[in-house]
Amino acid sequence: MNTGMDIGVFIPIGNNGWLISKSSPQYMPSFELNKAIVQKAEEHGLDFALSMIKLKGFGGETEFWDHNLESFTLMAGLAAVTDRIKLYASTPILALPPAIVARMAVTVDSIAPGRFGVNIVTGWAPGEYSQMGLWPGDDHFGDRYARAAEYVTVMKDLWSEGVSNFKGDFYEMDDCVLSPRPANGHIDIVAAGQSGTGMKFAAEHADFSFILGSGVNTPLGLSGSTATLVEAARQTGRDVGALSLFMVIAAETDEAAQAKWKDYHDNADLAALAYMAGESASDKAADGSSTARTISLPEGAVNFNMGTLVGSYETVARMLDEVAEVTGTKGIMLVFDDFLKGIEDFGTRIQPLMKSREGRAAAA
Repeated sequence: MNTGMDIGVFIPIGNNGWLISKSSPQYMPSFELNKAIVQKAEEHGLDFALSMIKLKGFGGETEFWDHNLESFTLMAGLAAVTDRIKLYASTPILALPPAIVARMAVTVDSIAPGRFGVNIVTGWAPGEYSQMGLWPGDDHFGDRYARAAEYVTVMKDLWSEGVSNFKGDFYEMDDCVLSPRPANGHIDIVAAGQSGTGMKFAAEHADFSFILGSGVNTPLGLSGSTATLVEAARQTGRDVGALSLFMVIAAETDEAAQAKWKDYHDNADLAALAYMAGESASDKAADGSSTARTISLPEGAVNFNMGTLVGSYETVARMLDEVAEVTGTKGIMLVFDDFLKGIEDFGTRIQPLMKSREGRAAAA
């Protein structure tokens, strides 16, 4: 059994990753790219990979996220070409019924037994769903976690019992059946909501919840959000761990890494950022901690206001160890400016310096 903090990678299912910049690496998503990233992550002992779901991009000069693969089919392909790493696919709950997703999850679990989980995406950008006639109206902003709770309940019924007769406000099952079921009757659920309501949903229904770091080189900036999740989980009596999300921009020296970050920031795709800001403003009632609000704050939207660790390999290793010490943290999910080089540098230059990852690379 490996010891230390779990590390995962948020793979680039959409073009250009998570930098909305004209000077950051520009690339299209593909199975071959993501296969190379996940296999390299597995080689270096990383523990999990997660793919998002995005149904409409932000446009702009970089056509940001205008090009996306689909999450479940991508992860099914990756399940067949990996051996150890855990894989999470994302379901857009407004677009895919829970009974279908439950069956899709069992199918991927049969390819990679015990290595698959589902990330719940409630949907905060109306344009993604209205283009398909699936946006239920702005009431969804207020009841999306109630819908998600029913969604997860249906899936868990099917996975554990093979049948669901759940009757709720959003879903009604009538002797709905599922067979085969997961080998151990359980598939991990991941949540990502940053609001108080989102944290409550995670505490009641999920196994893990992603916590967004904030700021540049402020590894403890997520401590407050993590504490909120820990308290919410304490109240439910469930074991729900935080998976902290950070971008890594590393180089040989602090100065070289800072120069890269400044270049990305100075060349932000303003048109794409403006579209994202418009979508995130649709939820008039969103609190300041919600995903829709935080990712488009003007001071750092070039990277979705994601916590970003910029520095030498030694500096980044030290900051990641600080994140690992935050109470309630079970893992860290990373994105990189250049994914293939970033994973290689993490595995060979950063991970060996991390106290929280002692023994991981050797055990892999």
